[in-house]
Amino acid sequence: MATKVLVVDDSVLSRKMLIQSLPADWEVDITEASDGKEAVELYKKLAPEVIFLDLTMPVMNGFEALEAMNQLGLEADVIVVSADIQPVAEKRVRELGAIAFIKKPVSTPKLVSILIDYGYL
Repeated sequence: MATKVLVVDDSVLSRKMLIQSLPADWEVDITEASDGKEAVELYKKLAPEVIFLDLTMPVMNGFEALEAMNQLGLEADVIVVSADIQPVAEKRVRELGAIAFIKKPVSTPKLVSILIDYGYL
């Protein structure tokens, strides 16, 4: 059965690059969101197992989206993918429940390592 994945980034190009970085043999059902508000709505509707979440987005940023998902009882594994690599940002998202933090552009080996560690591959 395919893993339900939500890819959240305001940049269409960034979403496409991340999706292309996913392992070819990983069976996934991918949904995309362009901002945090849309991500929260899709989280409620689809209950994805894995969320790739950017931090800097319009309408609702990644921090706010993660907080909102926590209020709903976050059950997905959230991997933050961001150019904002400040230690304070990483610390905050981990406190909010993110399992990993990946710097843009995405490194496929790093991504694969995280997915293996959490039993997705």
